[in-house]
Amino acid sequence: MTVTAFHRRPEPDEIARVTSTAAELLEVLWGRASTAPASASQLRLLHILEHHDGINMRTLAESLASTPPATSRLFDRLQAIGFVDRESSPEDRREVRLRLSVRGRAFLADLRARREAELRAVLDLMPAAKRAALAEGLEAFCAVAAAQIHDDAQGSGSRTA
Repeated sequence: MTVTAFHRRPEPDEIARVTSTAAELLEVLWGRASTAPASASQLRLLHILEHHDGINMRTLAESLASTPPATSRLFDRLQAIGFVDRESSPEDRREVRLRLSVRGRAFLADLRARREAELRAVLDLMPAAKRAALAEGLEAFCAVAAAQIHDDAQGSGSRTA
C-alpha cells in the first residue's frame, strides 16, 4: 500500500506575504541597475507616458496622485534631459499632449535590459520546473491584476475572485 502525499493549498494570505517578500527582493535586485539620471518619481512618470502616449498634464497628475504644478515640475526636469516632449494637440491648440521621446524610450529599454540581467542571474540558479511554475503563476497573477486595474480605471470597482 502506498501513501499519497497531499500538498496543502497555499492560502491567499500566505501567497500575499511571499509575493510581498519577492517584491522587496526585486527592488533590491533592481537597485543594482541604477535608474540615474531619473528618480523613482520620474521613472513612474516615464512608465505612465509609455503606456498612455499623448495624455495631458491633468491626466498625468491624476495618474501620479499628484498636483498639476508638482507634476509639471517633474515633467520639466525630464524634458530638460530629453526623455519627454510636449506638443500641441491637433484638435485643440490650447491643450498640450505629453509624450515619451525616443531618448526616453531608449532609456527605459536599457533599464529593463539591465534589470532583466539581474533577474536572469537569480532565475538561472532555480530548477527548470520551479521556473516554469513561477512563470505560470506570474502570468495568471498579471492577467487578474491587469483586469482589476482596468476595471478600477473604468469605475466599476469590481473584484475578481
